[in-house]
Amino acid sequence: MIAKLRGVLDSLGDGSAVVDVGGVGYLVYCSSATLGSLPPRGQTVTLSVETVVREDHIHLYGFADEQERAWFRLLQTVQSVGARLALAILGALPAAELAACIAAQDQAGLTRAPGVGPKLAARILSELRDKAPTMPGAAAVPAAAGGAADADAVAALVNLGYRPTEAHGAVSGAVRTLGPDAPVEALIRAGLRELAQ
Repeated sequence: MIAKLRGVLDSLGDGSAVVDVGGVGYLVYCSSATLGSLPPRGQTVTLSVETVVREDHIHLYGFADEQERAWFRLLQTVQSVGARLALAILGALPAAELAACIAAQDQAGLTRAPGVGPKLAARILSELRDKAPTMPGAAAVPAAAGGAADADAVAALVNLGYRPTEAHGAVSGAVRTLGPDAPVEALIRAGLRELAQ
């Protein structure tokens, strides 16, 4: 299996790149984020690669970093999410943003990705809510999701026995209702009300 390619960027296509490695051109499908990070044509490029072998084809999927590849693999564990859709999601939502959406159970945020409707977004949130916190890029979610009061409210709910994903989702809902400057006590009370529903 091919796990990494280093060569000269030969050309870019719609959702793909051709990497020339020793005179052999490898067609590699990439997210729009990865394609946007590639150097100019003719320059050296290194991509982490996921090789997908099917009965009728072998496809290579390329990533700018290991974090994106890990999320690509995780997304495909969700029913109805194949390789192409996983790339589309990663093109619309970088790993940290995707982790934040899952932590906050933000269905509307996920539907920004092409091909993801409300039903599929709900399935992704449901199936990944316990897996996402251990993924690369997810560690920064509490700080990224809001200020110190938000983080303190999440910590308080976790200490009360709620899962981190539940706590993040409840506090995010409380912040939307009460505003970003709400005190931690108000966020905890609103978060508890949301969790009780």
